[in-house]
Amino acid sequence: MIAAIVFVVLIIAVLYPNAFTFIGSFLPNGSFSIEPYVRFFSSASGRQALANSLFISVATVALSAAIGVPLAFALHRFDFRGRRVVRALAAAPVLLPPLVGVIAFLFLYGESGVVSRTIQLVFGLAEPWPQLRGMRAILFVHAYSMYVYFFMFTTAGLERVDAAMEEAAETLGASRFLKLRRVTLPLLAPSLVSAALVTFMSSMASFSAPYIFGGGVRVLSVEIFNSKLNGNIPMALVETVLLAASSLSVLFLLRAYESRRKYSAAGKGVSVRPAPIHSAAVRAAAALIGTAAVVFLVLPHLMILLMSFVKDSTWTIQLLPTVYTTENYLRLFRDPTFFEPIRNSLWMAGAATTANLVWGLLAAFWLRRARRAARRFADVLIVLPWALPGTVVALAMIESFSNVLAGTVLLLPFVYFVRNLPLVVRAIDASFAQADPSLEEAAASLGATPFYTVRRVVLPLVLPGAVAGSVLAFITALGEFVSSIMVYVYSNRPISIEILSQLRQFNFGSASAYGVLLILLIAASLFAGERLRGPGKDPLVQ
Repeated sequence: MIAAIVFVVLIIAVLYPNAFTFIGSFLPNGSFSIEPYVRFFSSASGRQALANSLFISVATVALSAAIGVPLAFALHRFDFRGRRVVRALAAAPVLLPPLVGVIAFLFLYGESGVVSRTIQLVFGLAEPWPQLRGMRAILFVHAYSMYVYFFMFTTAGLERVDAAMEEAAETLGASRFLKLRRVTLPLLAPSLVSAALVTFMSSMASFSAPYIFGGGVRVLSVEIFNSKLNGNIPMALVETVLLAASSLSVLFLLRAYESRRKYSAAGKGVSVRPAPIHSAAVRAAAALIGTAAVVFLVLPHLMILLMSFVKDSTWTIQLLPTVYTTENYLRLFRDPTFFEPIRNSLWMAGAATTANLVWGLLAAFWLRRARRAARRFADVLIVLPWALPGTVVALAMIESFSNVLAGTVLLLPFVYFVRNLPLVVRAIDASFAQADPSLEEAAASLGATPFYTVRRVVLPLVLPGAVAGSVLAFITALGEFVSSIMVYVYSNRPISIEILSQLRQFNFGSASAYGVLLILLIAASLFAGERLRGPGKDPLVQ
């Protein structure tokens, strides 16, 4: 029964829409044809969009690694004043939903941005600097928001590197560079590969930064939206297939590389303790860099908070806004239409996450007992919604269920449910893997019924993973923009769409107020998740 439920959901929600999209890309007029593909590759703009997407994603991985890996090493291996503050704030970009973060960067570093105008005035420049737009703007935003993956994965990996391994290398005369290259980095390889994979996928799926800052820079995620908006569905399907193929190719390549390189450490499991910095000059430099890092990390959050008190349509050419008001927040209690997007986001994210949790528990429970072939097949289908960009999943849903759900308020929460399947299933499955099977056997031997065993033994064991996966799914759905802009209808418009709408009307204060409320909802969800998981568990965001 459970297996049937698991596979029915996977077939209807994952396999059918993606197969429908792939096959549909070869049936532009109801008959087989490769003409849409020929048209795409014959178009300079199409080839450029594909090349730009790949280049931006590779460059984002390189930039994120260049920031996140050294930062993780510095905060893990060295002890200096302000280290704990920097480490706590290093994950600050996680609290910024994609669209909110892009808006913050627009206010800070855009043509009329506060930082850009300040630099112009201080140095007497002819025009503001920097003016974020085009390729460099996309990479700048990506580097800020995605270095966190390398930082968090590398930090977790360093916690598992046994200090005895490095001490043994030093005893044998290895230099610091040789020790790093031959001992530390190989042990970190799984973490680095995972971080690269998540970063590449996130960059390929990125929509907000290219959409707001891209200008003439074409990328596939935005081209899919434009093709769908213009009614060119055959071209949108081709672009969807190519974007999906690019993401899946990198997924399989990195997984194959990871499977061939197995590193494990045998030892006491005690990681290297942070070493104090004795040089006064180095301590001063570390404090200075740490202060600059803190300012840079929290500046977008502070900018959104400041802008949320600005009266709409009053900030034009001034360096800083001159008219402030609390009206943007008071409207929450006075104007029902102002609160509607928040209510929509909460009920859709809540409904999708509840379905994710129920189905995730069933799927993880079945995966433990499934045969190897069935488990592998299910694993591929479960990971697919995560591996595919949001525009791909959204268009697949639109095309597959156009006669059933398209144009209704139910399609968007259904897309949220499908997108976040892997988050919940993987988290619960990891908890199952850490649980001792003998506990269930002991309960059964004492006469416990299967239902009682599940309720009193299994569920408490998987609760931390279930809560972690559910919270991550909930906050992802709350801030989801890429899928939302493809699927929403006015009556169920979420916060992210309302932010974009206010921004288009130059209501910067209202847009920022929505952004602050979204950040607070995400922070509250993370806090509630930590409390539900109980003490002694790894934090959801390190």
